[in-house]
Amino acid sequence: MCPGCMTSYGPVAHARSVTSVWHSWCGRRWRRNQKAVRIGVSGKSQQRHECRNRRCTASGRPSDLEPHRQKHFKLLTDPFFVEKVGDIVGLYLNPPENAVVLCVDEKSQIQALERTQPMLPMGLGYYVEGVTHDYRRHGTTTLFAALDTVKGQVFTQCRQRHRHQEYLGFLREIEKNVPETLDVHLIADNYATHKHPRVRRWFAQRPRFHMHFTPTYASWLNQVEMWFNRITQQAIRVSYDSLRGTRGQIRNWSRKSINR
Repeated sequence: MCPGCMTSYGPVAHARSVTSVWHSWCGRRWRRNQKAVRIGVSGKSQQRHECRNRRCTASGRPSDLEPHRQKHFKLLTDPFFVEKVGDIVGLYLNPPENAVVLCVDEKSQIQALERTQPMLPMGLGYYVEGVTHDYRRHGTTTLFAALDTVKGQVFTQCRQRHRHQEYLGFLREIEKNVPETLDVHLIADNYATHKHPRVRRWFAQRPRFHMHFTPTYASWLNQVEMWFNRITQQAIRVSYDSLRGTRGQIRNWSRKSINR
């Protein structure tokens, strides 16, 4: 424990700040004055204590609770988590011969938003990119993508919706673009569309296709998620005056992404 944190109102109050508040009021959103009343100190003392704790956090020492913040988490419940991770990582590290490994997923609800005023780049009085809070909507689209984990190439397709019908259409395009002499190993998450009965029948009729599902709540294992993050930051999150412009930019960026 950092001595500077205790000088605000002593070690006893510091311990109550960290333990008593947590165990007695777990899950509650605290304001500074409410926390001070609970601990038994003044609001000014609590403010000084939090300021000193920020310095302790920067130095790597334990800090106080931050009741105004939330951190999201999800416990993994898949009983076959280890086996599925080993299967997918094995495909990444040692892809099978005479086969192609594709990471498949879709990014839905991509909005074509037109900002009411031009966007301001960093450096014009902003430390971040400046955008207006209001905009005009020009529709939405869904981006299907299949990432070749060996070559880094990405096959994409924009569709109006993301039902199993659109997913099957995307799979048929993959089938056309992969030589018949190669097996196809697809890595996908557990989205209901990917396990629809019609999709399962489609795979059953094509023995060269092999599905590998990520563990439940572990879609981050799918490498195409990293590609989605890049295209979102560099191509999607800008201003567009039409849905056609949004789709065109996605196609252009996808073609050039191999060399990025």
